[in-house]
Formats: sequence, C-alpha cells, structure tokens
Amino acid sequence: MANVRHLETTVQRVVTDILRNDVKDDLGFLTVTGVKITNELSYMYVYYSVYGDETQMSKTQEALNRANGYIKNQIAHRVKMRKVPELVFKIDESYEKGKRIDDLIKSIK
Repeated sequence: MANVRHLETTVQRVVTDILRNDVKDDLGFLTVTGVKITNELSYMYVYYSVYGDETQMSKTQEALNRANGYIKNQIAHRVKMRKVPELVFKIDESYEKGKRIDDLIKSIK
C-alpha cells in the first residue's frame, strides 16, 4: 500500500512536469490535483482542475485525450514500473462541490 502511494506521488510529479513542459496543446490553467492507481495496477486516474468555464474545461479534456498516449509513454520512460496502467484523466470537482456547500451554508445564515 505504501509503495502504491509513493508511486502515485511520483506519477503526479512526472505528469505535472510533462503537461507543463512537453505537451504543446493548449491546456488552459490546469493543475494536477492527485493521482490514484488501482491496487491491481490496471488503471491510473489523474485528477485535475481547470480554471475557466465549461468551454475551457472541455477544450482541456479534449487536449488531454489527444495527448494521452504520449503522456503514458513518457511516464513509462521516467517512472520505474513493470507495467504502465491505463491512463484516465478525470476532472476534480471537489473545489466546485466545496464552493456549493459553502454557498449553501452562507445562504442559511
């Protein structure tokens, strides 16, 4: 379990570097917020947030989907893994959920 957590941290750092320096597509103002690797090492979920509206979010998702193979290949080169899991990008909605909850609490007062 500790090895998976260490691997998640390493992959998050590597993916952030790849997105910042290697991917030429317009990703907008993107932040990698976390990485979750399944126990059987078959999926690697990269959670991200994007500053902007729905249009910017969908443009970023499309750019990430286009770059998926390249990013996975780069992870394989930079991180010591026997098998590189399937890479899945997911938008991290925790900020929006937290903001909605905060707004609800403020509206009750």
